Amino acid sequence: MPASTHLDTAITELRELVAFDTTSRNSNLPLIDHVEAKLLALGAVCERIPSEDGSKANLHARFGPVVDGGVVLSGHTDVVPVDGQPWTSDPWVLTDKGDGLLYGRGTCDMKGFSACILALAPTIAAANLKKPVHIALSFDEEVGCLGAPALIDRIMAGPVKPAMVVVGEPTDMKVVTAHKGLFSVVVKVRGREAHSSLVRDGACAVTHAVPLMQYLVDQAQAMQAAAPADSPFNPPHGTLTIGEIKGGTALNILALDCEFGTLMRPCPWDDPHAMADGLRNRAAIIEAEMKKSAPEASIEIKVRSDVPAFAPEIDGAAERLARQLTGDNSTRVVSYGTEAGQFQAAGLSVVVCGPGSISQAHQPDEFVAIDQLDQCCVFLEKMVRVLEG
Repeated sequence: MPASTHLDTAITELRELVAFDTTSRNSNLPLIDHVEAKLLALGAVCERIPSEDGSKANLHARFGPVVDGGVVLSGHTDVVPVDGQPWTSDPWVLTDKGDGLLYGRGTCDMKGFSACILALAPTIAAANLKKPVHIALSFDEEVGCLGAPALIDRIMAGPVKPAMVVVGEPTDMKVVTAHKGLFSVVVKVRGREAHSSLVRDGACAVTHAVPLMQYLVDQAQAMQAAAPADSPFNPPHGTLTIGEIKGGTALNILALDCEFGTLMRPCPWDDPHAMADGLRNRAAIIEAEMKKSAPEASIEIKVRSDVPAFAPEIDGAAERLARQLTGDNSTRVVSYGTEAGQFQAAGLSVVVCGPGSISQAHQPDEFVAIDQLDQCCVFLEKMVRVLEG
């Protein structure tokens, strides 16, 4: 028997959410319309925070008294593509195969958490809350946590400032207290084409990109050496990889262009901005050398994503609450990133705890276990009782 009386409603809500194709390249506005209408009907105070072009929006909703404190329940609305994946069911239709699992894109990452919130929303609205419950739904988490900063800024500038945040990314409903960040950079080197025998007549973009890539390789090695012996992460150090590179026309032509991308997953003790500053300094030296033979040469460095790591808190309020609600007293960190570090950087206590396993995220035939949704509903039921005082 389910432990929660809200489970059936959560499954119904999940079926509705999965039907919205909110792949990051698409607008999430139909889903936001859907969720906002439900919450407004229950008396929530709602505000949209749109993207710059208006094609997407974050949603902040609040139940309860107009006082500081309370809990933010944080989720993202976008999902990763299904293109080319060998699904055995329609990814946009919630499918129950009778094996205790619910299949569909986003069931695990992370519409399952949002569905549980919506299932509990009538209970939250009717509760005699002493502290408010905030619901924060963002856009474009999957492409660099791009929507969350504006959402967090608006929440913190509002009349009611929360005390803590539960980010409902999939953790098997276990308490996660730290994770690595995400910092990516694209480097574009523009040189001048020339015959490969006439190196003084041109500037080979590929050749001059090599020492920049070597700088990144050296930084990766330095991060590995700097990891403390008691690091809880796997691997125990931050990582930095060069995942994309393109450039050049032929072996006997000095390359006009070279572009490459690097991805850093910093631990809380790593400094991605110092790495980027070092890269810029190195690029300035190389660019000056290129300009001696090709004055039009240039090196452009653009930060594509900057998601801070989530650091363990000492006696964190969010962690205490999550442990009280789950009974989980183990120590657990993860290497994937979430919006937790962004909330933490705003001065809020944060924990990551949500239904589903990260091993299912982004996979074909993505699923969430029904038992995980049940546990999440129980978690939220207990949270309401705590906030009722």
